[in-house]
Amino acid sequence: MLCGPSGIRLSILQPLILTVLIAATPSLASAVHDPIDEIFVTATRRPTSATQISAASSLVAGQKVQEQQLTTDALRSLAGVFVQQTTPGQGAAIIRGLRGSSILHLVDGMRLNNAIFRSAPTQYLALVPTSAVERIEVIRGIPAALYGSEAVGGVIQVVSRTPVFDSSTREVRREFRASLDSAELRKSLSAGIDSGTKKFASSFSVQYLSSGNRRTGGGKRVLPSAFDSKAARLLFVATPTTGRTWLLDVQMLEQPRTPRVDELVPGFGQTQPSSSEFFLAPNQRLFAHARHSRNNGAFGLDWNFDVAWQRIVDDRVTRGFSATEKVHESNSSDLGGATLSASGKANAATWILGAELYYDHVRSARDQEDTITGEMQRVPSRFPDGSSVTQAAIYGSMDRTLATRHRLSGGLRFTNVNISLPGTDVTSAESISTTDLSADLGWIYGPGLNWQIVANVGFGFRAPNIFDLGNLGNRPGNRFNIPNTALDSEHVLQGDIGVRFISDRHQFSVVFFSLRYEERITSVLTGDVTPEGRDIVQSINAANSSIRGVEAGFDFNVTAAVSAHAILNYAWGEQRIIGDVREPADRIPPLNGRLSLTLDHGGAWKLESWIATAGRQDRLSARDIRDVRIDPKGTAGWGTVGASAEWSPGGGWQISANLENLFDKRYRSHGSGLDEPGRNLSLTVRRAW
Repeated sequence: MLCGPSGIRLSILQPLILTVLIAATPSLASAVHDPIDEIFVTATRRPTSATQISAASSLVAGQKVQEQQLTTDALRSLAGVFVQQTTPGQGAAIIRGLRGSSILHLVDGMRLNNAIFRSAPTQYLALVPTSAVERIEVIRGIPAALYGSEAVGGVIQVVSRTPVFDSSTREVRREFRASLDSAELRKSLSAGIDSGTKKFASSFSVQYLSSGNRRTGGGKRVLPSAFDSKAARLLFVATPTTGRTWLLDVQMLEQPRTPRVDELVPGFGQTQPSSSEFFLAPNQRLFAHARHSRNNGAFGLDWNFDVAWQRIVDDRVTRGFSATEKVHESNSSDLGGATLSASGKANAATWILGAELYYDHVRSARDQEDTITGEMQRVPSRFPDGSSVTQAAIYGSMDRTLATRHRLSGGLRFTNVNISLPGTDVTSAESISTTDLSADLGWIYGPGLNWQIVANVGFGFRAPNIFDLGNLGNRPGNRFNIPNTALDSEHVLQGDIGVRFISDRHQFSVVFFSLRYEERITSVLTGDVTPEGRDIVQSINAANSSIRGVEAGFDFNVTAAVSAHAILNYAWGEQRIIGDVREPADRIPPLNGRLSLTLDHGGAWKLESWIATAGRQDRLSARDIRDVRIDPKGTAGWGTVGASAEWSPGGGWQISANLENLFDKRYRSHGSGLDEPGRNLSLTVRRAW
């Protein structure tokens, strides 16, 4: 074994990745080509070339997303992103050591984050149908002026697929996909049909997934870990005149009964599980979105107006280990939002001004069932029933070329958040209002044709939500949370600097970042214990955290047919909770990376192989050590090998096979609630015509 920064041990595969990356870097100097025209929306709220964005960014194409079981699974191969999973039906991204409500999640520019979004990893991004995704854009850092509260660690935006037709005659496109795998006994089906002309188009798709109990490395299946999922989407888009677009999109996904595996199997230091029953039943998301876009509209500006409504249902059925009382919960969030923006150009500058308004209403109820007598009684709900959050903001951002080699961007945003919590048997009624300022500044310097030096600095905030203020009930890690309605906003100051190379053959970027997280809301022990043995905790503004690290991504086209892709991520964190006691920050991912090699024979067939690896993480906070999902001695390093083959015989057919975790290694990603799948063979058949 080798030792890395701060004593972190590296698996034997990690030096291989480092060697390949270092050896490959000099080849960039000899490649001078026109930059790849990769377009992002999230970084500027309008289509912008990757070469004009100072923020650290990554993109996943829709085809890659549609090959995954969950939308979040597609994030695993991105620079600066680490994926945590507590149950096979859930996945959550960690960016720069931050997670949950410290990362803003969007779907087509509208907020996915809601009032009951946890500060810990959440399952809600997994409720976006994979079949609806055109691409996923990830911005690492603080685009705080554009997005405000919760955009302190980064932004993940799902851009939904919209069919485009060029003919005045009606065309029809169809697609069918079926797949299965061995590790999770997964069976999935999806089908879709697009129809339209250049002025009007529609799309309808459905998907169904049935996943069995996961087999981890070595052949053991984890019971229970099976879940089902069903989804549908209906879209209409009209372009009556050039530059004017109307859109209506409705999406739905439901997981009828998904187990919380970490609650149902003994964790580290446990001889018995925390619960005999713990199911999300159901987890559901319904999303309706309407948009009107007008290019070169009033005052010669480009206008966008969006309205959307999202309902997330987070119902639960739980029963403590060997308890005779079963708890039935009904929790939901209805989030409505409207946004208006105008953008334009003036000489060497582009700018955008906008306003947005969101209103979120939370319903929550809880009943306790005596499993012996069948008697039901109403008990205090997880959240104060009828709670609401109103968020209003105005913002402005500008991007300007100062000279042939310099480009500056920056913006400001004022956000007002009003929170209403009705009184309960546990807490009194509260009304909370906060107004805060967010800002960011970016710089691009181009010393050469394809080289850029980039830097960013920003400060933002995260207002407490209903989950922070009013949560009452069991938490992961054998904890029981009690409410605290006296919380303040968190604040983050973040900066990064990096170098990147972009051409039509190669892409390379290395970014160094540092952030300071002040007044961070964290869960602390009260010293009391529930009758079931759970530690009673409460959220308070008690933590100040410092996190710094490096993110690197490499894409090489060795020849027209051979390409290589590699990422390397490292983060180091420290925090202080109450007083001057310093310790490692919570849930910081270890050094991790991935290296893949692809051979593409002109689209007829494609082969890919890869190595994924992570180092040992033994820099644990006191909370990490108490968390039954994390080995108190540290999470072991690991490395896995995989390969895939894809064949396109013609007629719109495509057949692919994936072999993951070739050596059937048993391992766990740091902070996850269950081991990763063992050796897994998956087969997929797709036809588009």
